[in-house]
Amino acid sequence: MLGLGTIKRKVFGTPNDRKVKSVLPLVAQINELEPEFEKLSDTEIKDRTEALAMRAQNGEDLDDLLPEAFANVREAAKRALGLRAFDTQLMGGIFLHQGNIAEMKTGEGKTLVATFPAYLNALAGKGVHIVTVNDYLAKRDAEWMGKVYSALGLTTGVVYPQQPDSEKKDAYGADITYATNNELGFDYLRDNMRASLKEMGQRGHFFAIVDEVDSILIDEARTPLIISGPSQDRSELYVQIDKLIPEISEDHYTLDEKTRGVTFTDDGNDFVEERLHQLGLMPEDQTLYDPESTTLVHHITQALKAHKVFLKDKDYMVRNNEVVLVDEFTGRMMAGRRLSDGLHQAIEAKEGCDIQPENVTLASVTFQNYFRLYSKLAGMTGTALTEAEEFSEIYGLGVVEVPTNKPIARIDDDDAIYRTAREKFEAIVETAGECHKKGQPVLVGTTSIEKSEMLSEMLKAADIPHNVLNARQHEQEAQIIADAGKLGAVTIATNMAGRGTDIQLGGNVEMRVQQQLTETPDADPEEVRTRIEAEVADEKEKVKAAGGLYVLATERHESRRIDNQLRGRSGRQGDPGHSSFFLSLEDDLMRIFGSDKLDKMLSTLGMKEGEAIAHPWVNKSLEKAQAKVEGRNFDIRKQLLKFDDVMNDQRKAIFGQRMEIMEADEVNEITQDMRHQVIDDLVDQYMPPKTYADQWDTQGLYVAVMEKLGIDVPVIEWADEEGVDDEEIIERLTKASDEFMAQKAVAFGPDNMRTVEKQILLQTIDGKWRDHLLTLEHLRSVVGFRGYAQRDPLNEYKTESFQLFEGMLDGLREDVSQKLAQIRPISEEEQKQLMAQLIEQQRATQRVIDPDVAQAEHAEAPSAAAVAEGFDENDPTTWGNPGRNSECPCGSGKKFKHCHGKV
Repeated sequence: MLGLGTIKRKVFGTPNDRKVKSVLPLVAQINELEPEFEKLSDTEIKDRTEALAMRAQNGEDLDDLLPEAFANVREAAKRALGLRAFDTQLMGGIFLHQGNIAEMKTGEGKTLVATFPAYLNALAGKGVHIVTVNDYLAKRDAEWMGKVYSALGLTTGVVYPQQPDSEKKDAYGADITYATNNELGFDYLRDNMRASLKEMGQRGHFFAIVDEVDSILIDEARTPLIISGPSQDRSELYVQIDKLIPEISEDHYTLDEKTRGVTFTDDGNDFVEERLHQLGLMPEDQTLYDPESTTLVHHITQALKAHKVFLKDKDYMVRNNEVVLVDEFTGRMMAGRRLSDGLHQAIEAKEGCDIQPENVTLASVTFQNYFRLYSKLAGMTGTALTEAEEFSEIYGLGVVEVPTNKPIARIDDDDAIYRTAREKFEAIVETAGECHKKGQPVLVGTTSIEKSEMLSEMLKAADIPHNVLNARQHEQEAQIIADAGKLGAVTIATNMAGRGTDIQLGGNVEMRVQQQLTETPDADPEEVRTRIEAEVADEKEKVKAAGGLYVLATERHESRRIDNQLRGRSGRQGDPGHSSFFLSLEDDLMRIFGSDKLDKMLSTLGMKEGEAIAHPWVNKSLEKAQAKVEGRNFDIRKQLLKFDDVMNDQRKAIFGQRMEIMEADEVNEITQDMRHQVIDDLVDQYMPPKTYADQWDTQGLYVAVMEKLGIDVPVIEWADEEGVDDEEIIERLTKASDEFMAQKAVAFGPDNMRTVEKQILLQTIDGKWRDHLLTLEHLRSVVGFRGYAQRDPLNEYKTESFQLFEGMLDGLREDVSQKLAQIRPISEEEQKQLMAQLIEQQRATQRVIDPDVAQAEHAEAPSAAAVAEGFDENDPTTWGNPGRNSECPCGSGKKFKHCHGKV
C-alpha cells in the first residue's frame, strides 16, 4: 500500500518538479526566438547587446529581457565555441538568474550555463563576478568563455594572486570577472586597508555566480580569511617545546578524533610542569595553573596537536623547507595559507623547517559574510541537496535540481565492507586489474596523498600501469583527468571535488589537439582535429562496450557530497558507467562514527579472509553516520558565523567610515566633530554634571586640554569666574581649539591640511581597528569558559565586544584630535630626513597588503610635511609610534626593531 507522501508526490509532483515546470514556458520562448537570432550577423549580435543594455539601464526589468538575452548568448556560443546549449542548460541559467543554486550533474556543461545569467545581469553595467575554486579554472574559464562574451560585445577579466594592481583594477572593471573565492575575499580586505579611492580594485558587489558552490560556501566556510602582519619572533620557544613532546606518553593526554582536539591529563600536567622547570622555561615558583602560564600552556597544547593530530602528506606537505597545507576537500596545496594561534609554527618545529613568526590580524572576514555583501548570489554544483538547509538558512539560497539532458545509465553498487584495510586494498587492486584487462577505464578515489601513494605501490607490484593525481601532481591535473577516460586507463585521484575538467570516454579531444599542435606546430590544425576526433570516437565506442568509466572509491568521506561528486564523474551525458565503494572497519569514518555492532555482526557471520559484505542496510547506516558529521560541521559553521556577525556589524561601520573619508574632498567637519566630542568628554570627566564648583578638577582639565588639544588656555581662572558652568567652559574651549586649528590650516596651506587630516584619520582608524581585532580574538578565546558559570558565551561576547567598540571609538576621537594638535609644518631639510623613514614604513604596509608591491605610494605617517611638536631624540616618550622597520629615532642608524623597539 502506498503512503500518503508517495500518493501526494504522484498527484502534485515534488516542489522541485514544480520549479522545473515553472520555467518551461520561458525555455519555449527562448527556443522560438532561435530562428530570428540565427539570421543576425556577428555585428548585429553585438548591436543587440547594446540595445538590451540601454533598456536595462533605463529601468526595464531584467526578467523581461531574459528570453532575448538568452537567445543572443545561445547564438554567440554556437558561433564562438561550436556549442549549442541544451534546454536543461537554459533552465539552469534561469534558476541562477533567479538567485538559486542549480544542482547539475557532472558533464552537464555548468561552465557554459553561467554565461547566460552572467550576460543578462552584466547588461545592468555593474559588473558580474564568476567565482571558481582555483586559479587554473578561473584563467581557463575566462579564456574559454571570454570568446562568447567577446562575440556579444562584452569584456572579460580574470583576477589571480600576485597580480599587478593596475591589471587587477582593469579585471574588476570588466563586464564579467572570473576570480577565486580567496582572492575576492582578500581583495575586499585589501581595499579596506587602502589610503585612497583610486587604489581600490573592486567596484561593488552586484551579482556573483559561485561555481562548486558547496565547496566554497560550505567546506571552506569553517575558517575565516585573515590578512596579517608579523609579530615578535619566538622560534626558539617552539623548538624547545617541540623537543619535549616526544617524551610525553599516551597516559599524559587524551585525543578526541571527532573534534581533532587534545587535552592533558592530570598526570600529563604534572609531568609537563616538572620538565618545564628543569628546562628553565618556567620559574620554579610558578605552576601551569597560574595566569602567567597561559601562553606557555597554549604553545605546549599546540605542539602536542601538531604531533598527534596533524599528519604529514595528509594535512600538510613539506616543500622547499616549508610546511604547505593540503586542502582536505580538494586535495590541493594551499600555498600562502597558514594555521593560526601558533599551530603552523608548531608543525614547522616538528618538521625541522624554518619557523616563520606568528602574525597579528590586520583584517579578517568569513566567506559567509563576504558573499552576503552581494545584492544577488547564485551557485552551481553537482551536489547541493544534502546541504539545502544550510544554504537556505545562512545565504537565503534555494536549491533546484536541474534534470539531466539524457537519463543516467550508471550502475551504482552497494558498499562492500571488508574486515581489514589490507583485504580492502587487495580487492581494489584485483578489481582495477580486471577492468584494465577488459579495457574499462578506472578512476580510484582516495582521501589522502599517503593512501594514494601506497595504492600506487600496490598497483606497480601487480604490474598495472596507472596515473596518480594528488597535491604533488597538481600541475598536471587537467592532463591526467583528460586521459582518465581512455581505453584501459587506471587513475588514482585524491579528492575529486571541483576538478573542473570532464572525464570523457575515449579521451578529451580538445586536450589531445592542443598537445599534438604543441608537439608539431607546423601541422594543419583542421587535419589534426579531424584525425583525433575520429580516433577518440572509435575509442569511445570500445570504452562504452567495456562498461564505461568505473569509479572505485576506497573510503567514505565525512561528507556525502564529496562521495557523490566522485560517483558523478562516471555516467556523464547518458554514458554507461559503474561505481563501487570498497570500505573496511579500519577506515576513519567507520572507526570513529560507525557502530561496533557491525564488527560483531561480521564476526558472527564468520566471514573468510578477503570476503566482503554488501547490503542496502549498510549504506543506510553509513549515510546516518555521515549525516551526523555533516550536522556537527554545520553547527561549527553556524557558531563561527554567530560570533563573526557581531564583528561584522562593527566591520561594516569601520569600513563604511573609511569609505566616507576617502570619498570626501574635505574631512575637516569630521575632525571638528571629533574634537568637539573630545571637549564634551573631558569636561564631563573633570567637571561632572550636577556637581558643585569645589568638586571640579580644573587642574586635571587644564593638563588634559594641553595634552589632547594642544591649547594653553586659562581653564582654572575661567572656572573661578562667577556664574560659569560646564556649558560655558565647553563653549570657550570649542572656540579656542577651532581658532588654534584654523591658524594651523593657514600655516600648512589648505591642500596640505586636507591631505594631513585625511591621512591621520585613515591611519588612526586602521591602528585602532587592528588593536580592536586582537582584543576581540583574545575575548573570543576565553569567553567560552563563561558557560561554566551558566552564562551564554555568545551574549557575553556581544555585550563586551560592543563595550570594547565604543571604547575604541572614544580612543579614536582622542588620538585624531591629539595628533592633529601636535603636527606642525617642517622645513625642506627636515622633510628629506623623514622621507626615507616614511618610505620604509609604507613598504612594510604594502608588503602585507600586496606582497608583490615594493614601491611606496603613500606614507604611513601623517605627512612628509608634518612632525610631532616637542620631538626629542633622547626622549622615547616623544617619538610617537615608529614603524618596526624604520630607522630608530634615537639616531643610532639601526632599525627601530633592533634598537629601542627590541622586544
